[in-house]
Parts: sequence; C-alpha cells; structure tokens
Amino acid sequence: MIPEAKKDIISRLQKDILLREGYKHQPADVKGIAGLGPVEAAFPGRAFPTGAIHEFLNFEPEHGAASGGFIAGLLSVLMAQGGACLWISTARKVFPTALSIFGVAPERIIFISVQREKEVLWVMEEALKCKGLAGVIAEVRELTFTQSRRLQLAVETSMVTGFVLRTDIRRLCTTACVARWQIKPVPSRLEAGMPGVGFPRWEVELLRVRNGKPGRWTVEWSGQQFQLITEKIITVTIPEQVRKVG
Repeated sequence: MIPEAKKDIISRLQKDILLREGYKHQPADVKGIAGLGPVEAAFPGRAFPTGAIHEFLNFEPEHGAASGGFIAGLLSVLMAQGGACLWISTARKVFPTALSIFGVAPERIIFISVQREKEVLWVMEEALKCKGLAGVIAEVRELTFTQSRRLQLAVETSMVTGFVLRTDIRRLCTTACVARWQIKPVPSRLEAGMPGVGFPRWEVELLRVRNGKPGRWTVEWSGQQFQLITEKIITVTIPEQVRKVG
C-alpha cells in the first residue's frame, strides 16, 4: 500500500507534467461536450483539452470536409460563451453558410486568406495570443515540431483553442500538439420514411494523445449536439485497380 503522503506527491507530479505538456486543469463544474463522453474520457482528466493545439490529418478531400464539420460542432460549444473565431488558409474551401447546421453563426467566423503557407502559421500564432477569440483554425500542408511548439506556447496564456488541419501525408512528423485526430465520413442513416440524406456521421479516430488512450468512435451530429453511434458500421474497401477501371 502506498502511503497517503506519497500518493499526494505523485498526484502533484502528474498534474505538473500535464501542465508542461499543454493540459490545463479543468474546474470541477466544467461541463463536457454533449455526446462526446467516451471520446473525452480518452483524455487526461476525462475532458476535452481547451487552450491547446489539436492536429487533424486530412489526406483526402472528404477528410477535410469531415474534419471541418466535426470542428464546427466543437466550435458551437467553444463559442457559446462569446468570442469570434478565425479560419486561416491559402485557399478556403469551407462554405460559411453550412456552419449554421452545426450551431455556428457564420458572421462570427473571420476568414483570412493569405498567399503563402508560412503566413498561415504566422497569422495563427499571432491570433492565438488574443484572449478574445474562442478558437483559431488553420489549413496547412505541413507542421514541424518547432512550429507546433510555438503555437502551443502561444495558447498557454490566452487559453485559446487551436486546430491545425494538415493535408500532406508525406511530411508527417512528430509535433507538440496535445492530440492527433483523423476524421472520416461514414454513411448516414435515414429516418424511417424520410427522403433526402441523414445527419452527418463520422469515424472519429484519436490517433495520438499524450497520457491518454487513443481510440475510434462513430459520431453523428443531430439535435444540435454530438451523438455516439454504437451500432456496427460495415465499410467496404474497393481495390485500387477496380477504382481505376471504374
């Protein structure tokens, strides 16, 4: 049995380590993100880390669309207490009006288009220092460890949450981000007798999380919140040669 004094010392050391790694202590009265209970439980403290940098891998166009929708759902929570959001890129693909589906008012998103990727990261770093923002999203091809560390240092005082969407698998490397995600679309499910398409669904994979437990979940956006889907999703992979033939 470990004496209580040693338990207290170990607990304090664990908290200090998490603080140095970008995790801020969450007050006991902070509510989680509705519908993401099991996903949040994968993080230290069983809470989605705010005031930190999250990395999303988007190697296909549909991955980018899925990541944008999932992040929009997160922004609806982060922006609930006020504050605007910045979305920075060299070639914006997101359709602002579509953000309203996820409870985000498009007029509260400031879209910034720049010519060079280095400018994207510079704008993001400066924006992350502004305490009045609820979140900052940047679309880049690559992100080095040094660049990610600069972004993480920028949020340590402001507590602004940052999202980096990466698009080049050939330049994948270790970063200082608290988590690495990959979001993929999965077929939606139509309500009985209803025409059209169902609510957005994604395969949410937490590839890497410091001092946490990576995992994979199927999540749907409906009723203005996330919903965890427990039914088994069957996916079929079409061989590359078949796809080329048509």
